[in-house]
Amino acid sequence: MSEQPKDNNNDNKPTRLSFNSYWIYGLIIFMILSLNLFNVINNNTEEITPVKFKTMAEKGEIEKVEVINKNFAQVWIKEDYQSNHKHIKENSFNFDQPHYQFELGDIGTFDGMVAEVNKDEIIIDPIYQTRTNWTGQLLGWLLPIFLLIGLWVFFMRRMTGGSSGPGAQIFNIGKSKATLFDKDSKVNVTFKDVAGLEEAKEEVMEVVDFLKNPKKYTALGGKIPKGVLLVGPPGTGKTLLAKAVAGEADVPFFSMSGSDFVEMFVGVGASRVRDVFKQAREKAPCIVFIDEIDAIGRARGKGAIQGGNDERENTLNQLLVEMDGFATDKGVILMAATNRPDVLDNALLRPGRFDRQIGIDRPDLKGRKEIFDVHLKNIKIAAGVKSDILAEMTPGFAGADIANVCNEAALVAARKNKKAVDLDDFNYALDRVIGGLEKKNKIISPKEKEIIAYHEAGHAVCGWFLEHASPLVKVTIVPRGIGTLGYAQYLPKEEYITRTEALKDRMCMTLGGRAAEKIVFDKISTGAQSDLDQVTKMAYSMVAVYGMNDKVGNVSFYGMQQDQFSKPYSDDTATLIDDEVRALIEEQYARAQNLLKERRNELNILAKQLLEKEVILKSDLEKLIGKRPFEEAEIVEAESSSDTEDTKAQEPTSDLSIDDVAEGDEV
Repeated sequence: MSEQPKDNNNDNKPTRLSFNSYWIYGLIIFMILSLNLFNVINNNTEEITPVKFKTMAEKGEIEKVEVINKNFAQVWIKEDYQSNHKHIKENSFNFDQPHYQFELGDIGTFDGMVAEVNKDEIIIDPIYQTRTNWTGQLLGWLLPIFLLIGLWVFFMRRMTGGSSGPGAQIFNIGKSKATLFDKDSKVNVTFKDVAGLEEAKEEVMEVVDFLKNPKKYTALGGKIPKGVLLVGPPGTGKTLLAKAVAGEADVPFFSMSGSDFVEMFVGVGASRVRDVFKQAREKAPCIVFIDEIDAIGRARGKGAIQGGNDERENTLNQLLVEMDGFATDKGVILMAATNRPDVLDNALLRPGRFDRQIGIDRPDLKGRKEIFDVHLKNIKIAAGVKSDILAEMTPGFAGADIANVCNEAALVAARKNKKAVDLDDFNYALDRVIGGLEKKNKIISPKEKEIIAYHEAGHAVCGWFLEHASPLVKVTIVPRGIGTLGYAQYLPKEEYITRTEALKDRMCMTLGGRAAEKIVFDKISTGAQSDLDQVTKMAYSMVAVYGMNDKVGNVSFYGMQQDQFSKPYSDDTATLIDDEVRALIEEQYARAQNLLKERRNELNILAKQLLEKEVILKSDLEKLIGKRPFEEAEIVEAESSSDTEDTKAQEPTSDLSIDDVAEGDEV
């Protein structure tokens, strides 16, 4: 309670203007402009010709003549005759300014004209003066110097990270670029805005609670963790979770990116690490968050240049020292996020530095439903739109993907002038996210359209009559995206492990498009490029990663293949892997051909329907070729395994699995 008046007094204090170098530049420019403006305002001297000067001299009106640098003459009129000059009456002359001036041209001619006037007893005695324009000479020297200094400052500011923040100033290049969030700059994101990450939220909430109530843990002998590393694929909510920590914690929160430490100058990265931890100690207890820490946390000694100085390694060394150097009772916690934990240095991951590594994976069905609930709050939805239906339609989608789908659906509904977003808008948004933008104006010849139709029908038939293939959702030959002439969308199951027969059925289904082209037209096209790429990756994974080949054996070269400079197996093994991969692909290709030959009638029916309607849904397939023969067995198996689902969820699964994203095939 004693700190409240202090805060109020600080709020009532007037804000002081900060002084920097721009004030000096502005003051110099203001002085130059003021001098020029003063000269323009007070310069009322009128230009005349030498003939007019001679006429005024002959009348005896001239009081004084000054010749400046033998270039021009300045003339003063006697006070008695000033009333005869309209120019003098209309202007007030101050500081003894000349009334008239004119260019001399030739100084000898001027002297002759003065001598001729003086013959009539009119005495004009010109005063010859030499004046130096110090202002012009000074500007001639100073302007190039100021220009060079300005260019130097400009380029140095560009090289040091832009024109904003303390790191942009040339003498503050080693200062931290961290953004501070405290009670004056509160973050609006809280744990309520983070859905689908319940386990990760519990871990992070414990850290926040430790900072709020440290005695609760220290009373039992516990120590505050030094580091928390958030690991997961892109778009799963790592940065969002860190924002929620900043919004929930009542302590200062420093946020910066790993690339903020990287500069072209030697020692800048290490200096910024020291500076950010110095600021953190001054404001302890607090949290320091580094996003994309793999920019500076890569394993040392890999890819280093002989005889060179690796600035990134120096930055990492300083970070390791700071994490292991500050006292644990200070209450400074380092949070970091990365989607590439395999490239991080082992010294960074050891206990005592990053004590907690929180894995954030793609959400399951329940998590996707919760994420949809969060995003649908801000959207006017129709009566038929439910989060559980949308969650079932988006297997494998991360939080960022779901947010993108909701935003696209709202934009589509607004484009159609609807008052609410309905399920058709979400279906269109899903097609847009998976397949790309619909190309309505792309002209395709009838022959090419027929090839595309049979290609996609081949995928659909193979997937429909293969037991372990993912259930089909939609087949379309509408061009979408870049180079996508059609695609088949499937709905994969929520599985964490995949068996050999399931992978083979997926390969067979993926090769169904190429097989259909070969059977119907006895020719092949380039439309199967994406299919072949998927099949090749899948076959190499089965043989060289998952140990699903009898000849190669139960070996896995996944981790060893990451090193580009050394091969983890001999040339004979490489030849064997290539032969087995090729044999596996040919086996599934022949299997797809045999299946389509048996189901040639269904293939023709689907292809003709695609040519007519361009889009076929699962309900249309059931009407055209009957229900999928394996669905009843899948329903019975699901019902029998529902009572043991909780125990299965606790069994350990393999650390490598096929990504369960919403599968799609592109032509």
